[in-house]
Amino acid sequence: MRIGIDIDDTIADTCEVAFAYAQRYTIQELGRDGKIQEVIGKHHSYINTMHNWTLEEEMNFWHQYYGEIITQIKPFTLAVETIKKLKEEGNEIILITARWLEDDYDVEQITLDWLAKNQIQYDEIILNASNKAKIALEKKIDLFIDDSFQNCTEVASTGIKTYIMQIRTNKGLQAENITRVYSWPDIYNRIKKEERV
Repeated sequence: MRIGIDIDDTIADTCEVAFAYAQRYTIQELGRDGKIQEVIGKHHSYINTMHNWTLEEEMNFWHQYYGEIITQIKPFTLAVETIKKLKEEGNEIILITARWLEDDYDVEQITLDWLAKNQIQYDEIILNASNKAKIALEKKIDLFIDDSFQNCTEVASTGIKTYIMQIRTNKGLQAENITRVYSWPDIYNRIKKEERV
């Protein structure tokens, strides 16, 4: 099976790390109280929406902190072991991430270094993936895993089996053709069950 997997908020705890930096930026640099509005979002602009940033404030935040955030994230519990097991069982792992390229950071190298440091096994990585449904079709993905409801909806609409990893900003969002998963052991269990069907 060819498994397409997102990195941020699917393999790693990016939202929580970005949230802490966003709080510091909002409180210390923008001089606000840090109060947030909880967001359940169909897209990935949750950090700026939570903090009610202007577009300029959002762009300044990512420009300033993007490199630090993607360096400091940690894999979700049992993600590394589960992906390794899936690979050992003969599955191909294709990492499909929307991580964008920045002039001030070598995002590709930071990502490759992070994957190596955390011993995450994969066969191929695609960065700056703005249309994951198109990529999933081109790569003949059998199973796609992401945290973005928008990405999952678009990929699922192509007929590819799709899992959405639950994080704080996608709770409650659902669609009939998307399976919600809660952890890497849950993902592995569901894959094994489907293989037996």
